[in-house]
Amino acid sequence: MIKVFRYRLYPTRKQEKTLHDTCFLCSILYNQALQERKDTYAKTGVGVSVYDQSKALPALKKQDPRFKTAFSQVLMDVLGRLDKAYQNFFRRVKQGAGPQGYPKFKSARYYDSFTYIQYGFKIIAHTKNGRLKLSKIGTIKTKFHRPIEEEIKTLTIKRRNGKWFACFACEVQPKPLPKTGQVAGLDLGLEKYAVTSDGQFFDNPRFYRKSEKKLACLQREVSRKKKGSNRRKKAIARLGSLHEKVQNQRKDFLHKLTLTLLQQYDAIAIEDLKPNEMLSWPGINKSIYDASWSMFSSILWYKAEFLGHKVILVDPKNTSQQCCLCGNIVKKDLSIRVHDCPHCKLKVDRDLNAAINILHRSSLLGRNLFDQNTAGAAEINAQGDFGL
Repeated sequence: MIKVFRYRLYPTRKQEKTLHDTCFLCSILYNQALQERKDTYAKTGVGVSVYDQSKALPALKKQDPRFKTAFSQVLMDVLGRLDKAYQNFFRRVKQGAGPQGYPKFKSARYYDSFTYIQYGFKIIAHTKNGRLKLSKIGTIKTKFHRPIEEEIKTLTIKRRNGKWFACFACEVQPKPLPKTGQVAGLDLGLEKYAVTSDGQFFDNPRFYRKSEKKLACLQREVSRKKKGSNRRKKAIARLGSLHEKVQNQRKDFLHKLTLTLLQQYDAIAIEDLKPNEMLSWPGINKSIYDASWSMFSSILWYKAEFLGHKVILVDPKNTSQQCCLCGNIVKKDLSIRVHDCPHCKLKVDRDLNAAINILHRSSLLGRNLFDQNTAGAAEINAQGDFGL
């Protein structure tokens, strides 16, 4: 598996200028290579390959000496990115999947990373006050807060809100966790972020909603500042820092939650949700964005693969409406938080009912376990514990 280790860089002012200049040169090369491909195809009807453009790099350096200040493999990776954009475009055209997205020119402002493909970098001191040597840039102070595992494949230097990071892509072997013999269905929601079929409830932290007023205030500050002024740049930096904080809080929560679940269960069944289709729902679209169910699913998938566990997708249709005990459909809107079945008299939290249905629809249970689980739901009902 490929695993990425990210570390904070602390460049000097001179090194930071060189990093910015490298990103700028990469954007120029990307746009020139894209223009060459378009012009060549318009004249001859035949595209230019990434191999041909890579061979032309020495001549380009003689023509424009600025490119000599960038490491050769960094420039080759730029051409590789463009080629990958074309491959994705042709794949979407072949599949007929929505807007095809022909490769576009990239502004220097948004071209914020470059990659050393195989070599050109060296870790001098792998400590909290370590050093990372980059070809054509120099030795940069780096905080290695955790060790790098196994073999390094590539190094990507990334700019984000005025900060610089080194991202090492390493090929690592899976490290399976001890088996627990437990399986669970997991329902994702907005009232409670996640509910398991055995009755565990995880609160929704709502990081974006809690910072929404402060974000609006900072956005108004940006709007009031004159375009191009230093005060506007500072206001944009403050706004970006708060957005970054919210994103980091969300990622931290999702990483901890997924690890907690995978430490408890050998296999987890979740709904095959389409959050992008739900973002148009009025009133709850911001909350759906804040919940980041797609990010949760992605993190859960790759962690499960790395830890030797299993994730199963099930059809989300009527998981909240269907009774987990008798199977009858009990219609209710989002405002009704309790599943009260008039047929079998089961009364439980609607999210717990959905989580049990998700587990039933997966291939994780046999008939005996199905009976045990529905019996457990009946026991919850008898005890009066609705999970509220």
